[in-house]
Amino acid sequence: MPSALPPTERTGPSVQTMFTNIARRYDLANHLLSGGLDFLWRRRAAQVVLGWHPQRILDLATGSGDLAVAIARACPDSFLIGADFCQPMLQIARRKGLQALVAADALRLPFPEAVFDGVTVAFGLRNMASWEGALAEMRRVLRPGGHVLILDFSVPAAPLRWFYRPYLHYLLPHLAGWLTGEKGAYEYLGQSIEQFPHGPAMCALLEGLGFSQATHQSFSGGIVGLYTAARKS
Repeated sequence: MPSALPPTERTGPSVQTMFTNIARRYDLANHLLSGGLDFLWRRRAAQVVLGWHPQRILDLATGSGDLAVAIARACPDSFLIGADFCQPMLQIARRKGLQALVAADALRLPFPEAVFDGVTVAFGLRNMASWEGALAEMRRVLRPGGHVLILDFSVPAAPLRWFYRPYLHYLLPHLAGWLTGEKGAYEYLGQSIEQFPHGPAMCALLEGLGFSQATHQSFSGGIVGLYTAARKS
């Protein structure tokens, strides 16, 4: 499946600058605008990772580190690395106690092949210049049989969709703009969610790129999707 938005709209200096500008209030906006449900979504993702019994985990597009923190708590015996291309976000993650942090582009990861048992990405794949390229890099650094987990927004089915879209495209940008001073970042959010593959489309994308056993769970009425798959041997 081709990436639906041009690369310049989803990553590179424009998106990097956007995340730099909202870094200071990023967590506050997430928690308020999701009604605190983002804590639940990450806890559920961390429990899935725990079921893999991984020794080495890469949390990609780790941002301010919230998913990495949840995974580290669930999997205290695992070694976890967080990677992101936005230094201000990594500084916030470091203040949360995460030490193994790397500034890295998801399309050119600075790791050898087959070194991780699990790779996770929460609300980050959608922003990357090439979904296919990023997934190929995730597969490359996973050992055979290792798992990938993707947590990201979806457009729910009707009737919730009728209420969700006005919130996503009109109310949320105004509220987030007031909180962060960056209304444009949250207008972009709605556009990117609309274009991002979800449900069976994401599972098909994963299986077409060398993964197997792709699964999908919906949270909060379909507002968020959690996907897992394993690297083929």
